[in-house]
Amino acid sequence: MGFLIRVVVNAFAIWVVTLIPALQVYVVPFPPGETLQLVLTLLIVAAIFALVNTIIGTVIKVLAFPLYILTLGLIGLLINAFLLWLTAWFTGFWNWGLRVEDFWWGVVAALIITLINWVFGIILRPRKD
Repeated sequence: MGFLIRVVVNAFAIWVVTLIPALQVYVVPFPPGETLQLVLTLLIVAAIFALVNTIIGTVIKVLAFPLYILTLGLIGLLINAFLLWLTAWFTGFWNWGLRVEDFWWGVVAALIITLINWVFGIILRPRKD
């Protein structure tokens, strides 16, 4: 259940990022491109992003631990942007999916996605009674 919630929150965060045209981050829905296809594409891209974050992101974050200490955690922004770009690369093999045109705007997009995930993580956190 937690994975599904994370996918839905990621889909919402990616959708919010695509609403900002200056970031040059787009989601290309699969044909015929109606609203349902856009929502399904966002959910698939979010699931791929969650898997990339879980599998590859964990390995990178463990290996980059000394850089986290040296940069006081700021390297995390670059790692998150790289994972977003990697998700766009994975979905780039099809004619639909995530498109990140510029890496540095991808850093800003990853920061916004991280902030949205953080806020929803606080709101949706299970309460311990």
